[in-house]
Amino acid sequence: MTELLAATLTQRALTRRAASGPRAVEPVSPAALSDEVAVLLLADMAPESVVWGWSRLVRGPRALRSTPCLRFAKVLGSGYEGGFGLRPSKSRQGLFAIFSNEAAADEFIHFSDVTAGYRQHSREYCILKMKAWSTRGSWDSIQFTPSTLMPSAGPIATLTRASIQLPKATAFWRYAPAAQRSLESAPGCQLAVGLGEAPFLRQATFSVWDSVGAMDAYARSGAHLEAIRAAHANQFFSESLFVRYLPLEITGVWKGCRYPLARTVNHAS
Repeated sequence: MTELLAATLTQRALTRRAASGPRAVEPVSPAALSDEVAVLLLADMAPESVVWGWSRLVRGPRALRSTPCLRFAKVLGSGYEGGFGLRPSKSRQGLFAIFSNEAAADEFIHFSDVTAGYRQHSREYCILKMKAWSTRGSWDSIQFTPSTLMPSAGPIATLTRASIQLPKATAFWRYAPAAQRSLESAPGCQLAVGLGEAPFLRQATFSVWDSVGAMDAYARSGAHLEAIRAAHANQFFSESLFVRYLPLEITGVWKGCRYPLARTVNHAS
């Protein structure tokens, strides 16, 4: 999925609504925040564990049914070398989950048999714990809820996911590669990975940025801007989701880079 396509289209719609007055979107108030915490696990299977990794994809979220306080879960494949093209990776995959509170997320990260299995079978393993501060759209008709205020500084993470309409998939993929190739080399991008529930049609992108400004600069330039315009004109997506996250913890290794991060949450006043 091209990073931020759905988000930019949504923002245009919000701008039009704001201009009309009554449908303007108000900032999230502290009283409206939930306790939800998101976890993203990224794994590159060791050569001897590739079959084990494929079994995780086949089982999907069924393997997590007994996980306490789990609200939502997806087991996701990845593009070749963790990238964004149509060629799938044989060894890289992800697991995305939302928990109803941070204690449950911590229990899953540190003590779950699921995460222990991934650590045991992976040559690279990276896990992130996050709180959402902006959400737009839905995933399988489920809407996510902000759980923190917009951070005043520091890194942010974004998750973009979409279902591509089958008759328009070929047209979408004409624009996607150039925009996606530019993502990993974009100034301020710390981590970027292409994920998906199904090849060609149900795609997602996750990325970590130095700041909101760095992410917005990428979204408004070059091949990505061209892809945004095409998506808007051709209505490529039947469903889309865009979430901005405050990373609370990032630990592990992904594509040779080590990501130790434990930060104090600082909110904008």
